[in-house]
Amino acid sequence: MQKYFNPSILSFALVATVLFSCGKAAQAPPPVAVPVSVYKVASKPVKGLDTYPATVVALNEIELRPQVSGYITNIFVEDGQLVTKGQKLYQIDQTKYLAARNQANASLASANAHLSRIKKDVDRYERLDQNEAIAKQVLDNAKAELLAAEAQVQAAQAQVSSAETDLGYSQITAPFAGRIGISQVRLGAQVSPGQPLLNTLSSTDPVQVDFVINEKEIPRYYKLVNSPDAPDSLFTLKLSDGSIYPHLGKLATVDRAVGRQTGTINIRVEFPNAERMLVPGMTGTLQVINADYGDQLVIPYKAVTEQMGEYFVYLIGADSTVTQQTIKLGTVFGTDVSVREGLESGQNIVVDGIQKLRQGAKVQVQ
Repeated sequence: MQKYFNPSILSFALVATVLFSCGKAAQAPPPVAVPVSVYKVASKPVKGLDTYPATVVALNEIELRPQVSGYITNIFVEDGQLVTKGQKLYQIDQTKYLAARNQANASLASANAHLSRIKKDVDRYERLDQNEAIAKQVLDNAKAELLAAEAQVQAAQAQVSSAETDLGYSQITAPFAGRIGISQVRLGAQVSPGQPLLNTLSSTDPVQVDFVINEKEIPRYYKLVNSPDAPDSLFTLKLSDGSIYPHLGKLATVDRAVGRQTGTINIRVEFPNAERMLVPGMTGTLQVINADYGDQLVIPYKAVTEQMGEYFVYLIGADSTVTQQTIKLGTVFGTDVSVREGLESGQNIVVDGIQKLRQGAKVQVQ
């Protein structure tokens, strides 16, 4: 018996299969909620610090160099000694400078005597001229000699001043109080103007600490420094051994301009140094309190996810679904981080289970 294929039966079967499949899809179970741990956002008292490499510099520092030639005849201080302003430090052989001063004084005395005689002559000639008892030419010559004598006195005075200056330069004194360094010359050493370096003198109290900030920090920095609520401990110094210098610093000066090539600006902070703990050239870390000071929102750092330079957390809504919330981070405190923008106190964020989440996912709090 011959069988025939009926196309209408096949079409009916295909339609039935499609309808059955659609029914199964419509009855698919809802997605399983992701188990997560949460953290309730709250504020905590914090003290955020920005750190900068820093170098100690003396408020005043000067190289001591000779201004006249001769031999070193006296050294009045010991290496590393503290000195006061005006204290004698070095003396160069004064013999020829004393002689030059004495000769200049003698020349000045002679010039003054000559001037006095010329003045008397002029006075006498003027009285005679009033009675027409002397020729005009004699009076005119006397007046000319008077001008020349006055010029000679001025020249002699200049010589005395020059000799006194050289004599003064032969004895080198401290221009300010501070600590003297290690002497670079010994007794009997021959020196000439400018050479060699005798020693270096540095002031000790107070001292300054130099550091550099990026130009992007300048507005925030000035705002913090000029704030009336800025804490007293705005500047602290961490020494190279890890200890904290016991005294607080204060802003001394800001450089006049940002470096064109570096994009940075130099800052100086002044520290008291009565104990002489800080020595010029020392390095350390300057700590500056930043905007994360006082009560700030703080969350666990592991709750934060980064994507293309932006930071966000998963915020849990009332229907147990999560949304990505972009935030602006502040200072890191160990395992926590402050949040400057994007969150409010009392909100719940996901801490554990972030890897399985996506926007709009359902969560189950563990």
